[in-house]
Amino acid sequence: MRTRSTATALAVLFSSAALAAAPAHADTVQPLPVRSTGTVVVDGVHQRVFLSDPSGGKIVVTDYRGTVVKQLTALPGVLGLELSTDSTTLYAAVPGGTDAIVAFDTATATESARYPVGDIDPKYPAIAGGKLWFGYDSDSTGIGGNIGSIDVTAPEPTVALAQDPQSPWFAAPMLDGAGGTLAVAIPSQSPSELGVYDVSSGTPVRTAHRTVDGGNTQDLALTPDGRQVVVASASPNSHAVYATADLSEDGTYPSDAYPNAVDIAPDGSVAAGIDGAYEPDVYVFKPGQRTTVREYDFGATDQLLAPAGLAWAPDGSRLFAVSHDYDGAYRLRVLEGPTKAVTKVTADAPATATRAKKLTVKGKVSSKAALPAGTRLSVTRTDLESPKGKALPQVTTKADGSYSFTDTPPAGGKVTYKVSYAGDAAHTAASGSDSATVSRSKATLSLNNNGKVYSYGKDVKFTAHLGKTYKNRTVEIWADPYGADKPNKRVKSGKVNSHGDLAVTLDLRRDTKLTAKFAGDARTATASATSTVWTRVSVSLTTAKQYKSVKTYGQTYAYFHKSTDPRFTTRMPYYKGRSHRLEIQVYYQGTWYDAGSEYFGLGTNGVSEVRYTGDHGQEVGYRLRVRSSYINGSSGDSVNSTTHGSWKYFLFTK
Repeated sequence: MRTRSTATALAVLFSSAALAAAPAHADTVQPLPVRSTGTVVVDGVHQRVFLSDPSGGKIVVTDYRGTVVKQLTALPGVLGLELSTDSTTLYAAVPGGTDAIVAFDTATATESARYPVGDIDPKYPAIAGGKLWFGYDSDSTGIGGNIGSIDVTAPEPTVALAQDPQSPWFAAPMLDGAGGTLAVAIPSQSPSELGVYDVSSGTPVRTAHRTVDGGNTQDLALTPDGRQVVVASASPNSHAVYATADLSEDGTYPSDAYPNAVDIAPDGSVAAGIDGAYEPDVYVFKPGQRTTVREYDFGATDQLLAPAGLAWAPDGSRLFAVSHDYDGAYRLRVLEGPTKAVTKVTADAPATATRAKKLTVKGKVSSKAALPAGTRLSVTRTDLESPKGKALPQVTTKADGSYSFTDTPPAGGKVTYKVSYAGDAAHTAASGSDSATVSRSKATLSLNNNGKVYSYGKDVKFTAHLGKTYKNRTVEIWADPYGADKPNKRVKSGKVNSHGDLAVTLDLRRDTKLTAKFAGDARTATASATSTVWTRVSVSLTTAKQYKSVKTYGQTYAYFHKSTDPRFTTRMPYYKGRSHRLEIQVYYQGTWYDAGSEYFGLGTNGVSEVRYTGDHGQEVGYRLRVRSSYINGSSGDSVNSTTHGSWKYFLFTK
């Protein structure tokens, strides 16, 4: 099936001029609002792509980036499409009840004419010999397929049917035309059947017809000179070529299993596609060559090329490919520069190097289409001194594509060398890069107060000291309080003073790890220093229910009647799940002895009240004391250092 534009030389010239002014783009993939695809044609003058959707009964129009710009609807079963030689008119074969060839103005994508063809199903239009030809099914007469024509250049175009009175076609044949030659095949037949007609006189003369190897023809395309026809059939596993003079075998374009699409550019470049999940999907051959210059793999096993889903831009700058997945989602792929051989550039720099000492970078440029010796390559060095990259002298390749150059890196750290080839008319642009870790001098950085213990709420000054560096004199100080609820936070950043110091004062309320950070510079390595300080909690304990307080035994004692239970209230900074240890001791013969301890939880307000119960009559005559403590790891958390509150003294009386 014909899937390419037949724009005139003038149209191609205009198209090329327009594209030359446009910037180059990478390959793109765009979704298509279709349920099926039939034919793809490309209008190089207006830079439009037309795709038929037989199931949806419409033609989708996109731009050269694959973006949908219009949809032409109410075309039931529309299948074959063809462009006029001047690209001003798109012809669409509409068999589904319409039974007509419908013409559209390509500049406006609006219907311009309609040619009823009678009670038949037109399917595959093609222009050759100055006429529009089409294959059709004779659904009412029951005599199989045949070929019709329309002289669309006539003042009053008329439709002529049964142009081959002894038609060998059992169904509507697919057509492709070039000059005065018309190539014909039956789709989905095994073995395949081909024919060639000379239509230069306006009347078709069948010059060759034969059954060929393979079956289930999906697509066919004539070379621009009309001397060869390339066939995409589900078997064999290549795209067969036949001479149109007698349909003798003329070699193959090697592809892979299940060929299903072919299109030939005006310059003779061939694009061959297959219905393959695990092999490249599209194979591109330059004019006169039978080895690929480029192969495309759509990159996923569920991305398959649609039958007859290839079409060249007339100037060969792009190849359009329609793909689909197993769920019926279609995409239009715009493949840029398809006849350019893929170029690969490698670069190899030493893993490590010494700053201000020469190093050597080497690599190779390779391509299916070999590049000549002396090919120029651009080199860029990116480092801490030149983060946006610095151009180095160009290098040239040797006969085998290899290259090498030396450089003396002025900066340390990660130094990246990027080697680039700009590409040309026959090769894609490419680049390769590699990095070396270049030495830097060691920076000295310290942070004071490590290991010290401070009271809760203490304002503490921390000082970072930075030694000699190349340029950077900025230091950051970060504080990371213990506990998951407090983030690590930068508390100071700035240049150190003339002594190399940067200080910050913190109000300590938890154990805290501080880190001083130096980001390094082009000649000095990064550095960090840590200081972990411990912070106590604030603990207070008060007693209640005593009937008096008296200074005795060198302390203030709270006096309780033996019938009264003392109340001990502890106040401490709250932390989720925190408890305090309440400890009581008794004095006996000059020594304080442990009389028991227990942990009690704090309320969210940081307060805990404990009632001291028991037979206090047995305690009459003894001196007692009590205190609250926070025990790191035992009080429910570990965000502070162990802290003991002061003792409170009490005794019982009768």
